[in-house]
Formats: sequence, C-alpha cells, structure tokens
Amino acid sequence: MAKYGEGDKRWIVEDRADGANVHNWHWAERDCLEWSRSLLSSLLSNLTILTGEGGIFIRTMTLDKVDGEAYVNVRKGKVIPGYELSLSLSFEAEARKETAGGDDGSAPLLRLSGFVEVPYLADENAGDEPDLRVVIRDDDGPVARRIKDAFVAKAKPVILEKLRTYVQAMAAGGPAKDELEVKKAPSTSTKQMDAAAPAKTLVAEQAGQVAADKSGKKSKKENEGFKTIRMTERFSCRARDIYDILMDENRWKGFTQSNARISKSVGGQFSLFDGSISGINEELQEGKLIVQKWRFNSWADGIHSLVRLDFDEPEPGVAVVKLTQTGVPEEDRYGNSTVIENTERGWRELIFYKIRALFGFGI
Repeated sequence: MAKYGEGDKRWIVEDRADGANVHNWHWAERDCLEWSRSLLSSLLSNLTILTGEGGIFIRTMTLDKVDGEAYVNVRKGKVIPGYELSLSLSFEAEARKETAGGDDGSAPLLRLSGFVEVPYLADENAGDEPDLRVVIRDDDGPVARRIKDAFVAKAKPVILEKLRTYVQAMAAGGPAKDELEVKKAPSTSTKQMDAAAPAKTLVAEQAGQVAADKSGKKSKKENEGFKTIRMTERFSCRARDIYDILMDENRWKGFTQSNARISKSVGGQFSLFDGSISGINEELQEGKLIVQKWRFNSWADGIHSLVRLDFDEPEPGVAVVKLTQTGVPEEDRYGNSTVIENTERGWRELIFYKIRALFGFGI
C-alpha cells in the first residue's frame, strides 16, 4: 500500500487553490433550521389582525415553537429543499362593547390569549394549505367562541400567506440562495480569444450534422425536465386483490386515512389523498392492468404523467405489481425539485406499504 501522499496521482483529488465548488456540481447540504426559525418568526410575530371590527381586537405575539428539520441540498446548481416543521404561534385578543361611534376606549369585556398550531408544514405538501388549529386558553364561553371564529376568518388567510412566503424562499434556496450563483473557473481574455477561432470552425463543421439530427434533438428537448419512475412490488395475495383495492374508493379511504373518489370505468375520473392527486382512467383490465393520466395538484397546469400498473400472479397466492410512471416533472409549480423523490416515496410508503400493513399482504 502506498504511503499517504505517494499514491497514483490519477486517483488523487487535489485541493483547488480557490476552494470553489465549481458550478455547484458537487452535492452540498445546508442546515436551514435556525434560518427557518428566524424567517418564520419575522413573518408571523406581532401581526395586527383585527383593530375593533365587531368589537374584537386580535394581535399575534411570538412564534413560540419551530420544531423539526429544514435543509437545502444543492446538486449541479439545482435546489432541493427539504423540511418537516411544526409551529406554535401565540396571540392575544380582546372583546369590547361596540358603540355607534366605534370603540369608546372602555375596559374590555374579555381579554384572553391563545395559540395557533401548524402541526405539519413540509416540502412534500408545498402546494397544499397546511392545517391550522386555533386554541383559546381557559375559556369556552360565547365571547371566546366569537373571538375564535374571528381569528379563523381573518387571521388564517394572513398566516397562510406568510407560510407561502417561507415555502417560496426555501424553493429559491433559503440561506444558500446567494451561494447558487454560478462560480466560473478563472479564465483570461487571452484564453477566450484563442478559443474563439476554433469554436467558429467547429460550428461550421457541425452545421450539417445539426440539421441531420434536428428531429432527434427536438424529441430529446421535449423530454427534458421529466423522468420515469419504475418499481416492482410483491404481495402475499392474488393479483385481483391488489387491483380491487386500488380501484375501490372505500378501501383507499381505509388504508390512506384520507378522502378518495374513484371511477371504475374507462374515461372516468379519480381523486386521491384529499384531492392532492387527480386523473383519468385510460385503460382498465380487471385484475391485470390499470393505465391512468395522473397528476399532483402542485404540478404546473396542464402537466399529467402516465401511470401503468401491470398485475401478475407468477405463483398461487403471490401477486407482483409492476409500476411504470412516465412524464413525471422534476420540479413542481413552486420550483421544488423533490417531485421525483416524493412521488417514489409516496407509492412505496403511503400506498404499497400501507396495503401490506392493513390487509396483511406482506411477504
């Protein structure tokens, strides 16, 4: 074995003088949790929600809790944000007696405090509105309920808008945004001039080839930005059992714990996971094949992937499902680059795994 520093130079990556991750080619991860706490606190704290409308005054106070994880991965200059957070925001409210001339400055009828929880804010549902839970402390009377209703009506849209600002900031790179500028390796004007002449010659030489390959290149460009997902899953059951589960909205509701609407006819529509996924049945062969146009509502308008599920039973009591999903976009409408990863994980963990667990089809 060679001594340290004496190995074959072809296998040694020497330190660059400028220390640069040129063109952000290498994988880099940036912890964004503290940055997220700071940004969310600045967005959500000390917001005036109501100033006397209906005799109610509401103001947010402090962001008391931001738990979970948040990070940004950068690979080849592309941003891949990841975050799973739970938040708790405190607020104070007062109810005063209304007068014809407005608030008379009298003592409040009721002064109370509460908090709003966001139990799950995550990159996988960046296109959906997160749940908000409003809690009033130590009072459940009619005035307190009126304050809670006013908070839901007036504060919820404001809070959701602030959360969208955070989601967009993470999609843009979070604290690593400034690092995403392409860093070009040092070059001199002389090198650029020397390269210009052969470059022109090369263009001229390739002109004929470009024309010849025009149709092929067009086809390649049309597929840029899209990927294909493939996976094979085995179950201890008949192939028909898996087919029936995937086409039955009541069993979908059972194993996903979410709303579902599924047509069992070709050309019929379906909606899954509370409307997060929707599409149309293109081809159905009972117990053998499901082909669907399929999309997340967070994808850009007009984009549909094609899902093909082939069902086989190579031996009695063993079902094999082959999934092929083509035309899956690499990014959603918000610029998040986790679409492929989240779609694969959704099929594996939220669908196939849950079917095995609930119906006892594990192998």
